[in-house]
Amino acid sequence: MTASAIGYLVKAGLLVRLGGDVEYPEVHPEQVAALGRRRDLAVLLDRHVPLGPDQAAARLGVRRADWRQVVKLGWVSPVATVKVDDGRAAGGVITVPLYAAEDVALLPVVRPGVDWRAVRSAGRCRRSPLAALEPAGPDEDTIPLAEAARMARAERAAVADWRRRHSDFPTPVCGTTTPLRFDRQAVADWLLAHGKIAVPAPVGAVVVLVREAAGAQRTVRLADPVLALTDDADQMDRLTGWMTESDVEALALLQGQDGMTLQLAASGRSTMAVPAKARLAVREPPRQGWAYVELAWPGSPRG
Repeated sequence: MTASAIGYLVKAGLLVRLGGDVEYPEVHPEQVAALGRRRDLAVLLDRHVPLGPDQAAARLGVRRADWRQVVKLGWVSPVATVKVDDGRAAGGVITVPLYAAEDVALLPVVRPGVDWRAVRSAGRCRRSPLAALEPAGPDEDTIPLAEAARMARAERAAVADWRRRHSDFPTPVCGTTTPLRFDRQAVADWLLAHGKIAVPAPVGAVVVLVREAAGAQRTVRLADPVLALTDDADQMDRLTGWMTESDVEALALLQGQDGMTLQLAASGRSTMAVPAKARLAVREPPRQGWAYVELAWPGSPRG
């Protein structure tokens, strides 16, 4: 955790400032250690600590050139700026834009029509796949209910039902068109607030270790993972992402009536044991060799 991140967490009321500069405050190390042990630390950082352009590109898993295209398309806007002393700039100081980490992480969810795999796998010195897209004009970034359904990975009928049952669902911006169209960001905000979508985990992939009854292990890979941890011990923790057809078939054979014993490992992080038996469900049928799956297990109290 960086010194600047500490400053933002103090402003959010998650840490107590004991002294020092407002931007880089002094805090009690035991408070920081306790915060670091929270299971929802990644969520808190996403919610309260903005990212610079290089950090934003890394969080999204794309090159800096691709990130410039994201900004050019108007898909994200800075939430703040910071002045940085840079000897390469005239006068030695440059203004760096900062972006909300949640906005950055949600881009693949909010814009499901983009081939994010192609963007993330673009080779060095290759033109960004995003360069072929045109930015939407003012008030033109609108979507039909079918696109909202793609965001939430739900049926269109389910989204229509949400709109019917919830009075705070965004109102159409083009009331006379067929189909009705809604502001994309307003729909995304509503889906997030109502738990219909989740902020993707800040990792590029998760390795899932499955323990078989005989003690052997099988390793599978989950791409573009989204981890949603519940605050209710009666609900389920859920990890969703893309898995190859062959891995799905293998896990289906290993899954007993009580589920599977799993361990999760992400690049640069230690292995995490799932606290309860997990079950596998296919949320989208395989296409081009990949299926969208969900691993779910009973939640536990946050500490």
